[in-house]
Amino acid sequence: MTTPTNPTSTPPSTTAAPARGGRVSRLSQVTVPSMPQSVASTAAKSSFVQVANTALVPPPPIAVKKDPKLANNWKTKAPEELSDAEVIAMPDSEYMNDKQMAFFRLKLQALKRGILENAGETTEHLREDTVVVPDPADRATIEEEHALELRTRDRERKLLKKIEQSIQRIDAGDYGYCDETGEPIGVGRLLARPTATLSLEAQQRRELKQKMFGD
Repeated sequence: MTTPTNPTSTPPSTTAAPARGGRVSRLSQVTVPSMPQSVASTAAKSSFVQVANTALVPPPPIAVKKDPKLANNWKTKAPEELSDAEVIAMPDSEYMNDKQMAFFRLKLQALKRGILENAGETTEHLREDTVVVPDPADRATIEEEHALELRTRDRERKLLKKIEQSIQRIDAGDYGYCDETGEPIGVGRLLARPTATLSLEAQQRRELKQKMFGD
């Protein structure tokens, strides 16, 4: 005897049941059935590579303006008499000639003297302020000023080492050229940072890599 089929009955639903509490499953919301996992993974990798390559491209360097009227002043002046504008105006063919080397040596030596003088002044300040100040607020202010001054001297101490290395590079004839590419660093960049050992492009690439991948 065959059991009659109920025409009003409905087949069991194949739709995934909602999550507990009536909320739709988060996985069912983000899953895309039409995109296989391997395709999605490939697309993600491709997107990451494109972003990474774009981020590693440094911006174009800013051209330094030269005054053509000053282009030949270096021929009749001693290195200590040259101004920054006159050094910038020198022809590219004279890059890091003897006068430019001597000019930057003087600049580095002046920077070194300034750092040593600051260190001496800091020592005098610390010696003068050894008297005990009874007021706690005044004492805290003095201690804060000492801490700030010592941090500044610590940064200058590290800069002093770079200055010594730059002077050694001048003696070896390597000053003014990038450590990574061997290309000229540029007079404009060296005037702003006499201890620079990388071109602007190489420095930007290194900083971008450090931001993306760490040290």
